Amino acid sequence: MSHDLHLLRRVPLFAELPEQDLLGIAERMTPRRLAAGETLFVRGEPGAALYVVVRGSVRVLLPAARPGLKPVVLEQLGAGEFVGEMALIDSAPRMASVDSPGGADLLELTRDNLMRQLDGSPRVGVAMLAIMSKRLRVAADLLGSTASRDINKEADAQLTWAQRLADRVAEWNGSWSFLIVLSVGTGIWAAINAIPALQFDPYPYQFFNFFLAFLVAVQGPLLMMSQNRQTKKERLHADADFAVNLKNETGINRILFEIAELRDELARLRHDRARTADSAAAPPAEGDDGR
Repeated sequence: MSHDLHLLRRVPLFAELPEQDLLGIAERMTPRRLAAGETLFVRGEPGAALYVVVRGSVRVLLPAARPGLKPVVLEQLGAGEFVGEMALIDSAPRMASVDSPGGADLLELTRDNLMRQLDGSPRVGVAMLAIMSKRLRVAADLLGSTASRDINKEADAQLTWAQRLADRVAEWNGSWSFLIVLSVGTGIWAAINAIPALQFDPYPYQFFNFFLAFLVAVQGPLLMMSQNRQTKKERLHADADFAVNLKNETGINRILFEIAELRDELARLRHDRARTADSAAAPPAEGDDGR
């Protein structure tokens, strides 16, 4: 039971509950095991329970619109995450399907068990509704906004002066200007010190070597700072591309479902029209003189 309490404390839906209420929730949850490839529930069936992942992982997906197409995977959930929370409020049909390709251990909280817990502790419902409201707001923001973003503009607007300096140094070090300046400077230094009257750093140019060593020591961290920032920006680009692709796949999948429903409706209309035409063209029954 203590293990279950520790796990439930990690679930945002139950994180703010007092110890006593969390214990009551844990006592009303039942274990559920999914074999590899088993489906937890499918889109369209009535919702009746919330599930918390204990071990393994589950996928939230939209089923393929027609045979031969792959389902659209919306989310991958691991230990400490939950799915199906809307079923605790109503018994409306599930909006997506959930399966487990590698198997998973879950804790199940049915709507009836939650209602029994709410009878003894109404504050549980208030805390859970607050978390659900936050998730609904996030979902509404996602659906109401465009998934595509100008990552470069957003990242550049948040740069500090140190990050801008690192980028400038990295950009200049990777240019012909830097090579030309360094080559010309080296030649001038060597030429000046070749004249005895002007010599201030004779061969092997100890001061110049010290300057080059200091330049390399400073450039290294600055180049790594710029490289790390570029890596972070590439990760943001990948996240934005994933969001765009997911939204596009979800929209395409929804359109395919609507097209399939439209085809079924057209097929029914054609069938009804054919039956009506056949009935009108059929000869009158024997003994029927039309009166």
